[in-house]
Amino acid sequence: MRIAMWSGPRNLSTALMRSFENRADCTVVDEPFYAAYLAATGLDHPGRDDVIASQPTDWRDVAATLTGGPLATEHEYQKHMTHHWLPGMEAGALSGLTHAFLIRDPARVLTSYAKVREEPTLSDLGLPQQVELFETFGGPVIDAADVLATPRRALVALCDALGLAFDEAMLSWPAGPRGTDGVWAPHWYAGVWASTGFDPVSPGSADPVPERLEPLLEQCLPYYARLAPYALKIDGR
Repeated sequence: MRIAMWSGPRNLSTALMRSFENRADCTVVDEPFYAAYLAATGLDHPGRDDVIASQPTDWRDVAATLTGGPLATEHEYQKHMTHHWLPGMEAGALSGLTHAFLIRDPARVLTSYAKVREEPTLSDLGLPQQVELFETFGGPVIDAADVLATPRRALVALCDALGLAFDEAMLSWPAGPRGTDGVWAPHWYAGVWASTGFDPVSPGSADPVPERLEPLLEQCLPYYARLAPYALKIDGR
């Protein structure tokens, strides 16, 4: 199975990638459309040149690799950022994947994101793209709050929805970088590198949304509200 997990930034996405990578039957792919996104938009992200040098910049080449060829393990987990999905990219090219969606309360996303980039935009957060992809593909929706509150129960529910057997190894992992991390990891993954599991007190989890970002929060909420009713129901939550 090739699992395409679609998430916005600061949604627990890298920790969930760690969780799946700790399964013996699963390899991972970290943000494969990042270079294509940077090349198409011209945005100046940290480590931009290194990112572009590390991956194909034609989204078609990326899609072909993600959907074809042999797998090193029984399953492959692809960590996708929804804001990397740009107009003109054809969803049909990814129809052979098993799609899933990781969501998070936008208030928590914004308080976390503001710590690494002061002025995010709706486009940076990828919520409209996430709704569009969900409406195109469907698939399980998991809320980061449930993963943090009851990791085992949430991961059991997610695995069940994907048709996978749950593996206890998904609950913890060794600290530090991985060879599968994108070259951008030194700029963004400090928290995950220090982690060994899902921390219920995640960055930004209790902080108020900065006043300057409140208008952006209002833009985000309808998209989250569109997906939240589809979130997997977790026993005990």
